[in-house]
Amino acid sequence: MEKDYQTWTPVKIKVNNKELSPRGFKEREIWICNVGDNIGFEEDGKGEDYTRPVLILKVFNRRFCYIVPLSTTNKRGKFYYPFEGNTGKVSVALLSQLRAIDSVRLRDKIGFATKEGFNAIKKQTIQLIY
Repeated sequence: MEKDYQTWTPVKIKVNNKELSPRGFKEREIWICNVGDNIGFEEDGKGEDYTRPVLILKVFNRRFCYIVPLSTTNKRGKFYYPFEGNTGKVSVALLSQLRAIDSVRLRDKIGFATKEGFNAIKKQTIQLIY
């Protein structure tokens, strides 16, 4: 499928030029994130702002973290982990799509994963990588 990266570029410029707000973000939180229009099998954002929900997996500092994109599509296998958070929906963590982002991509906090679900996601991610 041919992608039109020219529509993502103005959004990317807007996100990049956005001032970082003083709000913090923490591990276990679920945020709407401007993940963008990516290459190949990398998970894309949806809609005109190229957003999707993500789980904050590891915080390094106030500007940098690891995230795992989320989906509501029921996917199975070692690369996916279904869990419930407080968002009222069952989400599937796309473990193979783990990535580092600048926090300027984070738009709105929408919930959090349970401790049990989060710990299980961390464990499965570690097993997947090693």
